[in-house]
Amino acid sequence: MTTRRYLLAGFGAAPLLAMPRLARGQSGVQAGGYPTRAVTIVVPFPPGGGTDVLARILAQNFQESWRQSVVVENRGGGAGRIGLQQVQRAQPDGHTLLVTSTGGIMGLAGAGGDAAFAVRDHLTPVSLIAAPAYVIAMHPGVGAKTVGELVALAKQRPGHFTFGSSGTGAASHLAAELFCSMAGIEMLHVPYRGTGPALTDLIAGRIHLMFAPPQTVAAAVAANQVVNLAVTSERASALLPGVPPASSTGLPGYAAVGWFGLFAPRGLPAPIATKIAADAATALSTQATKDRLATLGAEPEPMTPDAFTGYIDADIAKWQRVVRERNITLE
Repeated sequence: MTTRRYLLAGFGAAPLLAMPRLARGQSGVQAGGYPTRAVTIVVPFPPGGGTDVLARILAQNFQESWRQSVVVENRGGGAGRIGLQQVQRAQPDGHTLLVTSTGGIMGLAGAGGDAAFAVRDHLTPVSLIAAPAYVIAMHPGVGAKTVGELVALAKQRPGHFTFGSSGTGAASHLAAELFCSMAGIEMLHVPYRGTGPALTDLIAGRIHLMFAPPQTVAAAVAANQVVNLAVTSERASALLPGVPPASSTGLPGYAAVGWFGLFAPRGLPAPIATKIAADAATALSTQATKDRLATLGAEPEPMTPDAFTGYIDADIAKWQRVVRERNITLE
C-alpha cells in the first residue's frame, strides 16, 4: 500500500464523456445587470502556480468586459481546502468565484470513496478553462518506439521497469497507475519530491519513465536525453507536433489529463452561470490568451456549465476507481 500526505495538487484525469464546447459570445439567457459590484476570484493555492496564472488571465479579461473591479485572492492552505471553503460560504450571486484544479475537487469527493460524487452538491461548476496533458517521457535506453512496444517489453519483464513521479498520489503517479492497470502490466513506482529530481534520474537512466508536463521535459527532449513516447490526452496536441496519443499507439481508450476550472458557490442562478461561462469562452478565445496558455502546455477548453458538471463527476469517479483498484491510500 502506498501513502501520501496531501491530496492531488495539480493535474487530474481525462474526460470520459464527449462534452459540447461553448461557442464564443454564446450567453443563452439574460443575467440582468451582473455584475453589479467588484468580483473576487479565489485561488486556493499560493501565487505563481498554474492555477493562479489562469485566474489572473480571466480576471483581466473579465474586468475589461464587465467594467467592474475583478480581484484575485490567493487563499492557500489545507491542500486547497481553505480557499474552497471560503467560496462555499459566500453568497451565490456571482461576485465570488473560484479557480481550482482537479486536486481541490478530489478533496471534496474523498479519495477512493465508494459513494457517487455530485459536484453540484458542493459548488456550481461554471466552465472548464484548460485540460493540459502529460507526456510519457522515456529514457532512450528502453528502446521502445511506441506504447505498444513498451507494453510488450513490460509484459516480458514484470516489475523490471520503473517510473518516477512528483510524489505518491500525485497526478503524475496516478496517470502511470492507470496506464499499468489498462495495459495489464506492473512497473515499480519511485516517488520523488517534485518533478525536477525525477527528471534528473530519468536522464541518468536510474528510472525508465515518467509521466510529466511537457514543458518540464522539453529541454531534455531537445537534447536527445529523453524521448517523448506519447501524449496522454485523448487526441493529439497541437502543442506537441509529432507526438501521438498513447491511445493510438498501443493502449486504446487511455487518457489522463489534468484540468483547471471556474466555479461559484452552490446555488448560483443558471442565467448568471451561463453568462460567466460565455464571457470566459470569449476571454479564452483571444490569441493573447492562447499564447499564454501555450507556455503552460495548455489549450483553452471552455464548456457550458452543464457540460462541465458532467465532466467533473465522471472524472472524479475515474480517479476514485484507480485509487481503489491500485490500493493507493491518500492521507
